[in-house]
Amino acid sequence: MKDVRVWFTKDNECKYISHLDLNRCMLRALHKSRIPIWHTEGFNVHPYATFPLPLSLGFKGERECMDIRLVEEYSFEDIKVNLNKSLPSGIRIFDVTEPEMKAKEIAFSVFNIRITSDKLSGDEVYRLLDELFNKDEVLVEKKTKKKGIKEIDIKPFFNDFKLERNIGGAILNITLPAGSVTNINPLLIQKAFERYYNTEVYFNVTKTDMLNKNLKSFK
Repeated sequence: MKDVRVWFTKDNECKYISHLDLNRCMLRALHKSRIPIWHTEGFNVHPYATFPLPLSLGFKGERECMDIRLVEEYSFEDIKVNLNKSLPSGIRIFDVTEPEMKAKEIAFSVFNIRITSDKLSGDEVYRLLDELFNKDEVLVEKKTKKKGIKEIDIKPFFNDFKLERNIGGAILNITLPAGSVTNINPLLIQKAFERYYNTEVYFNVTKTDMLNKNLKSFK
């Protein structure tokens, strides 16, 4: 058997497909493409496919991945071509590789976020975001598995970011903790903005990369 990592983009209307539906979509595509992948054993036998870091609903993804296991030799190019024939246009396979890192090594996600508002000008959006990022603390409520709703300070996670003016709003490029230990969703920044300034803003989020603890791209 051979482990394989399938890289894909998730864009357009497919950003509204939940992770559960994405999993179903991929399993159907794997079945239709007749790629010789390993199936789980036991009562509920199904094709083996895992996603090292699922994408949040409503986010676009430029570099998402799925791990499968082949039971016989099969061309990586054929995997890409045959899966794309069975997938919606908003999900495109762009590469197939052998895994170099384990899923547990993912430590950060990189996001490109376009921020706009119906009530504020582009300059005001930028000015208030700049003010928010320069506060001593940025408190926001976060839902946790163990303690339910908890107020946390997300300012310590603003270590690697770039904020730019844009027509109608601002563009934020930011690296945030991701993975099993600490996971900071960029929409917490949106919640913080609306909490501090009592004004609704819109976040158009694209995840552009995943990094390990040494800030190397996940492979």
